[in-house]
Amino acid sequence: MVDLKALIRSISDFPRKGIVFRDITTLLKDPAGLAEAVNAMAAPFALEGVEQVVGAESRGFILGSPIAIKLGAGFVPVRKPGKLPADKLAETYQLEYGADSIEIHIDAIRPGAKVLLVDDLLATGGTMEACARLVEKLGGRIVGISFLIELSFLNGRSKLTQYPVYSLINYESE
Repeated sequence: MVDLKALIRSISDFPRKGIVFRDITTLLKDPAGLAEAVNAMAAPFALEGVEQVVGAESRGFILGSPIAIKLGAGFVPVRKPGKLPADKLAETYQLEYGADSIEIHIDAIRPGAKVLLVDDLLATGGTMEACARLVEKLGGRIVGISFLIELSFLNGRSKLTQYPVYSLINYESE
């Protein structure tokens, strides 16, 4: 078993003073660490019949694609505005200072499909809450949400209480 938390680099005062950034690039470059993370993030949902994995831009793409392969599912990217070429649906969500939006192609989710949402980090929960709203507007059935890291002191899980949420690594304080 690989100590995944030991593979994550902590960078103080990034992107601004007082923030400790959890840098997963050091985990991603480690073949055993990456494989362990993908397998562990997929495992709780292996028997759910997942048909589509939705990954949030951009680190959700990195983890979501191999998780989709592991589960025998397709992969759907949720992108920042202006990045998707076909007809799309948008969802706006609140950030600590302002708002942001994400988009999904309107034909990306088959109505009734069992969907797993994936991202690298659960912080305040706004991005994943918006992803869930997009998937549900398109008729998807969310079977769970899988995160590599959870910053539990930010209580982002409280925005996702209607879904099974799994996080592999937990930081209980900054």
